[in-house]
Amino acid sequence: MSADSFDAAFAHAADIPGWLTPDQARLLWDSARGAGAAPRILEIGSYQGRSTVVLASAVTGDGRVIAVDPFVDDWKYGSPQTRDKFEEHLRRAGVEHRVRLIADHSTAVRPLWTDPLDLLFIDGKHDVVTVRDDLRWTAYVRPGGRVLVHDCFSSVGVTLGVLPLLGPGAPLRYLSRTGSLAVFEAGTPTAADRARLLREMPWWARNIAIKVLLRLRLRGVARAFGHDSPYDPY
Repeated sequence: MSADSFDAAFAHAADIPGWLTPDQARLLWDSARGAGAAPRILEIGSYQGRSTVVLASAVTGDGRVIAVDPFVDDWKYGSPQTRDKFEEHLRRAGVEHRVRLIADHSTAVRPLWTDPLDLLFIDGKHDVVTVRDDLRWTAYVRPGGRVLVHDCFSSVGVTLGVLPLLGPGAPLRYLSRTGSLAVFEAGTPTAADRARLLREMPWWARNIAIKVLLRLRLRGVARAFGHDSPYDPY
């Protein structure tokens, strides 16, 4: 089923572990609702399903969320039980029938993909090579469709991965961000779009500095930068 409101959807997602803030979840919800009557949404990186539940709750009609995640055994982001938890969270929210799971690496799935997409959400592996490859999924997003990138401007790998969008022939226009969740639109960027992206670089540098301070256990100094949390900015 689709939820009638964001609040109803997030009530199911709020207790699912993950790194998506309520404001970012609202952006996902609004983007999914604005993606058409029966949208095809592709999510790269699902973890335990926090964002998946929000997206799947928002789609209407015969809309579907295609969740791509290999569920690797990783010390921080995965375990042999992560897929089981993901599927249980979808069932608990009543959205499992709206989600098609592809348990594989996005970089392996993309070369075989052919279907058009109305919305793309990227929150997969954060190294530069993978991010750049994941952005190649933009080729399947309809003109004017949104591409949302999580941890943009808070991760070295993700930010370096999106910087080529400043160059000629880039397929995405940068619009805005909610925290580190960046909003792009499929289309040819203007000079103003590129300038808007460049203006985020000081905020990115600030976030990297905060990460260093947190690892040095200098929370007091991080607080001077406006970050009063033991967790990384995202």
